[in-house]
Amino acid sequence: MSDVRTGQEQPREAGFREPPDQAVSDNRRGLLATGLTLLATCVGLFLVWQTVSSLLIIFAGVLFAAFLDAAARALAPAIPLNRLWRLTFVLLLFATMVGLGLVWGVGKLPEQTRILLKVMDTQFDVLQQRLLTYGVDLLGPEWGRDFAQWLLSDQGRFFSHAQLVLGRASSFLTGALVIAFLGILFAFDPTSHRESLVVLAKPSYRARTRAVMNEMGNVMRLWFVGQLIRIVLMTLCVWVALYLIGLPGPFVLGLQAGLSNFVPYLGPILAAIPIALVAMPLGASLLIWAVVIYTIVQSIEGYVIGPLIQRQAVEIPPAWTLVAIVLLGAMLGVMGIALAMPLVAVGRVAIIRFYVEDYLGDDRGPMLNKGPSQIGTTEA
Repeated sequence: MSDVRTGQEQPREAGFREPPDQAVSDNRRGLLATGLTLLATCVGLFLVWQTVSSLLIIFAGVLFAAFLDAAARALAPAIPLNRLWRLTFVLLLFATMVGLGLVWGVGKLPEQTRILLKVMDTQFDVLQQRLLTYGVDLLGPEWGRDFAQWLLSDQGRFFSHAQLVLGRASSFLTGALVIAFLGILFAFDPTSHRESLVVLAKPSYRARTRAVMNEMGNVMRLWFVGQLIRIVLMTLCVWVALYLIGLPGPFVLGLQAGLSNFVPYLGPILAAIPIALVAMPLGASLLIWAVVIYTIVQSIEGYVIGPLIQRQAVEIPPAWTLVAIVLLGAMLGVMGIALAMPLVAVGRVAIIRFYVEDYLGDDRGPMLNKGPSQIGTTEA
C-alpha cells in the first residue's frame, strides 16, 4: 500500500520541479535585475556628484527652514496665535534685523576700510623694515608703500580681479536668495514637502520613514539654534574683550571669531590669524594680550559652553567630525566645510535608524534625540 502511494506521489513531485530552462531563465533575470540596480545606483551617484552644489543649497534651505520653525515654536508661549502668524512675525523681525544690520554696515564701511588700510600699511612698513635689516627689499624702490598704487599699477589685472570678485559676489547673493526662499517655502508648508518624499517608500514603511524624517528635522533645528547661540556669545565676548584692550575694529574681529564656530576645530584656529595680524603692529604686549584673551574665550566656549549647548542635538565623536570637514571641504569647497556638521548629524540618524536598527535588526543602537515638535510635523 505504501509502495502504491509512493508511486503516485513520485510523478506529482516530479511535476513540481522546475525545468532546466526555467531555472536558467530565472538566474538570468536575477543577474539582469542586479545589473540594472548597479547601473541605476551609478547613474544616481553621478547625477548627485554633478549637482552637489545645488543639493547643498537645498540642504541649506532646509536648515534655514528649521531655524524659522524653531523661532516660531519658541514664540508660542508668548504669542498665542496660529503658527503661520507666528512664522510671519518671525520673518518680519528677521528682515528688520537684517535691514538694520545692512544700514549700520554701510554707515561703518568707510571707517572700517580706513582702519583696514592703515593696519595694512603699518604691516607692510614693519615687514619692509624687518627685511631691510637682512638686505631684502620686499616691495622695491619703485613701489613704495602706496597700497592703492600697487593695486592700480596693472589695470588689466585689477579689472580681471574685480570681475572675478563681482562674479563670486553675484553667485553668493543668488545662492543666499535661493536659500532664503527655499527656507520660507519649507517652513510655511513642511507637511506637504515631507509627505512628497514619504510617498516614495513602501506603504508599510511610510510611518517609519516619516518618524525618521521628523527626527532629522529635530536634529537640524537643535543644531542650528545651538550654533546661533554660540555665535552670539562668542561675538559679544571677543568684541568686548578686544575693545577693552584697545584693538582697532573689535566688532569685525569679534564677528568673524563668532562665525568661525560654524567650522568646528579648524574655524577657531583660522579666526585667530586676523586678530594677531591686527594686533602685531601695535606692540608685542598688545599682541600677547589679544592672543591670550582670544585663546581663553575660545577654550571656554569650545570645551564648556559649546558641548553643553550641542549635546542634545548631536553627539558625534570629534575625530569623525574632523574627518567629515576635511573630506567635504576637499570635495565640495566652502559650502562643504560649513555644512559638514549638520550633514554628518543627519546622516548619522539615517544610518542608525535605517541600517543599524531596520536592516541589521539591532535595536540597541545609540539613542538619538527624539524630542517632540520636529520641523516635519504640523502645529496649529
